[in-house]
Amino acid sequence: MMEGVRSGRARRLLVARGSRRTQGLSDLLGEAERAGLPVTWVGRASIDALSLREHQGVAAFVSTPAELDERGLGRLDLGSDALAVVLDGITDPQNFGACARSAEAAGAAVLVVRRRRAAPLTVAAVRASAGALLHLPVARVTNLERAIRQLQERGFTVVGLDPKGTPLADAALVGRPLAMVVGSEGVGLSRLVRERCDFLVAIPMRGRMESLNASAALAVGLFGYALGS
Repeated sequence: MMEGVRSGRARRLLVARGSRRTQGLSDLLGEAERAGLPVTWVGRASIDALSLREHQGVAAFVSTPAELDERGLGRLDLGSDALAVVLDGITDPQNFGACARSAEAAGAAVLVVRRRRAAPLTVAAVRASAGALLHLPVARVTNLERAIRQLQERGFTVVGLDPKGTPLADAALVGRPLAMVVGSEGVGLSRLVRERCDFLVAIPMRGRMESLNASAALAVGLFGYALGS
C-alpha cells in the first residue's frame, strides 16, 4: 500500500476509526499528506467489505498502470546500461508479481511479457510484487521473439535461463544493455525464444530438487549474473 501512495497511483486512502497508531500507519499517513492524497476515516466494516484478504484497518484505491505494446517498447528510453527482463509464458499471477519484484529490485528498466499465455496485470499480481508493478513499465507484446529481436537491434545481449546452458558460475559476463529471459515452470523457455537468445545460462542445482520456480530462478540469475556484468 505504501508503494501505491509513493507511486502516485493511489487515489484515496481509507483508514478504520480506532486503528492503533503504529509506526507503519504514521509513516503511511505522512506519505499520504506529502502526496496530497485524501484520507477518509471510516468504520472497519467498510474496509472489511472492500478487502480481499486480512487487513490492518487500511485500504487504498489504486489505479494500475497502463501497459506498453510493441510500439511503446520501441519508444521506451533505454540507456546503454539498461537491464530488461523477459517472461516467457509465466501464467500464474503470484509468479508474475514475484518476478516483477525481483526485476524492479535489480533495477530493470522494463518487463516484457507475452500478450497470450501470460498472467494479466491484476490486483493479485500487484500484491505479489509488493508494489513493484506500480513502478516497473510492463510491455505486453503479441510476438515475444520479435520483441527480443527488437531489443537485440538496440544493442541488448539476451541471456536465457535454461538447464542446458552454461553453469552460472562458469558463464562469461557480458556488458550492458542486457536482457534476461525466464521461461514458465515445467516447460521452461519455448523453442523459438531459446533459439533467439544470445547465450543460455544454467543455475546449478546441488540438492535433490531439479529446479527452482520461475521467480526464484530469475532472482538468482539477476543477482548472480546480470548485476555482475
